[in-house]
Amino acid sequence: MKNFNEEKRDSSLLGRLGGDAGIYIHIPFCKQACYYCDFHFSTSLKKKDTLIQCLVKEIELRKDKLKDKTVETIYFGGGTPSLLTQQELDVLINAIYKNFKISETPEITLEANPDDLSKNQIVQLSKSSINRLSIGIQSFFEDDLKSMNRAHSAEEAKQSLSLATTYFDNITIDLIYGVPNMSLKKWHENVETALRYHVNHISSYALTVEPKTALEKFIEKGKYPPVDENLALQHFNHLVTTLETEGFVHYEISNFGKPNYFSRHNTSYWHGKPYLGIGPSAHSYLGDQRSWNVSNNTKYVQAIQKEELPISIETLSKKDRFNEYIMTGLRTIWGVSLKKVKEDFGEDCLQYLKTAAERFIEQELLTMSNNKTQVLVATQKGKFLVDGIASELFMI
Repeated sequence: MKNFNEEKRDSSLLGRLGGDAGIYIHIPFCKQACYYCDFHFSTSLKKKDTLIQCLVKEIELRKDKLKDKTVETIYFGGGTPSLLTQQELDVLINAIYKNFKISETPEITLEANPDDLSKNQIVQLSKSSINRLSIGIQSFFEDDLKSMNRAHSAEEAKQSLSLATTYFDNITIDLIYGVPNMSLKKWHENVETALRYHVNHISSYALTVEPKTALEKFIEKGKYPPVDENLALQHFNHLVTTLETEGFVHYEISNFGKPNYFSRHNTSYWHGKPYLGIGPSAHSYLGDQRSWNVSNNTKYVQAIQKEELPISIETLSKKDRFNEYIMTGLRTIWGVSLKKVKEDFGEDCLQYLKTAAERFIEQELLTMSNNKTQVLVATQKGKFLVDGIASELFMI
């Protein structure tokens, strides 16, 4: 009989975690700009009503893209989707149901900021079809939040979780580690505070300096300390050890979930299932094609109002798809299946991967399972370095 650690790579479990397809809705509005963020958004809400109308129109224009698929997950990301009213969210959800075939038990996630989650808002959401909240906590410390230019306070972070956990079972929170000058003790307090609210999923990301962000400019001008990778590694290792002790499964490099609480939407991404992205800057993936909408609200609205799709399309080569599978596979507990590599990409790619992976196996950064279905996975030592390792395995 399999225990969970053995079953987690079983193909039957993969089927339960993600369905035929997913839909992502990008809500490109925020109250203010976080210093580290490079996502597409506007701090002006003047065009919100018009843009929502255009989101509905794009849904209608693209209804045939998933015509043979059942949509298992709907994800409202951004930006800050919690800036929308319940009525506005219902308009978008109803449009999706009208134009696509939806599972009887879809996962419908709403990203939310703590300052938007009043008791009234949470109660309304709990009565709607939204059944999963992703709350952008980032830190429970006031100085961290101010240094990131977050719109909420530490107290609002705690209040939102107290309320949300009363009405929702399926909640994930975001935490940022590797913040300069954050001691290991302070990071430990962040993690312990999160655990006190008994959430079943945590997504945690290292603070990253993205090009053209305010954070990059502050560091260049000496107004903010540079990111310390050694500190980030200490935080990461502490996070992994603590959460695994508490019964979380580290199923993707940045994601930890209790059994039955993995993100079905993101898991579908990592397993290469098709998804449709709606809204400015939203990306779509349809097997051998990747596409993305224009990252400009005005241009997006102008095109959609003419019933045109402001979209760029890229046809993926075998090499592109191989590299994508290596990147996503190594980030997860399911790893990279040698059988799948051979079946999907051919013997040449399989032999290339085996040869390229040898030095990382010798360095104990990767390991190969010894069962019939050989799977290449990152070791605990290799997890923090996995993106760099994957890029070394790419075919160029």
